[in-house]
Amino acid sequence: MLNEREIESCYLGQFIPVHYHHNMLMDQNRMHSFKSAIHYAVRPGARVLELGGGTGVLSFFAAQQASRVYCVEYNPDMVREARRFLAINPNGHRVEVIHADAFDYLPPEPVDVVICEMIHVGMLREKQVEVMESFKRRYLARFGGPLPVFLPEAAIMAAQPLEQEYDFEGFHAPIVQFQETGVVYPGTVELAQPAVYSIMDFSQPVDMQIAWEGSMLIEKAGTLNAMRFITKNVLAVVQEQSATIDWLNHYMTLPLANPVRVQAGDLLRVAFHYRAGGSIPSLQASIRAELVNQHQQMAAFA
Repeated sequence: MLNEREIESCYLGQFIPVHYHHNMLMDQNRMHSFKSAIHYAVRPGARVLELGGGTGVLSFFAAQQASRVYCVEYNPDMVREARRFLAINPNGHRVEVIHADAFDYLPPEPVDVVICEMIHVGMLREKQVEVMESFKRRYLARFGGPLPVFLPEAAIMAAQPLEQEYDFEGFHAPIVQFQETGVVYPGTVELAQPAVYSIMDFSQPVDMQIAWEGSMLIEKAGTLNAMRFITKNVLAVVQEQSATIDWLNHYMTLPLANPVRVQAGDLLRVAFHYRAGGSIPSLQASIRAELVNQHQQMAAFA
């Protein structure tokens, strides 16, 4: 029988199927960005901890320079996969794959870098924020400061109003959609610029509750019937070049319950709230989008 945490883990995505991890290996943008960031962040001889190791690929990247890598994975299927893959890859012997719950695990020694790639759009579903906050508290209690470097170092999240087509060969179905970045979708019309609603710095305490209310200036006429959520993960800050190594999640588009007809120049008031690690429907149910009338606009800008 599964206990309460295991049931929640299955529902929220920590026991995602093996084939999903295989698909992540084939995501070239993801792989290249993480490889570059890990190569920068992990110095020769460093000790590294990965929380939620999956196939073990990120621990493998770290092992090319680290002296020791602790790779923690909760899903027994993935533990077997990671051990199998690391055994046939260079320096895989430097990685210890540990079958444990990332909520509870601490390494036997201080580490220099912590990798936690439980990243879903908007920090939903997966438990990255909660795992990292728990880790910080327990790590400081056992080893004292300073904290290790975290990878990703930060996350920047934004929302954008859309007119989204929901016609599938004549079948109308407003569904949650995930779209690749950098691709033009004819059925997607951007009605305003994205608005940043949260910046998470993982070196600092992070609030599990995410709430935002703000205004967006509509730039194109249309029917507002969806909200796009954007998450850019700042994997590493390259201080020498005043640059960052980033990875952009697929866009997530959520249909709105009450579409709104908008015109260029309209001011849109948007509000939503959710808990980091919560479900997509919890965010979707909280979204409120309404036009601000002329009197309210004048008051807002006063």
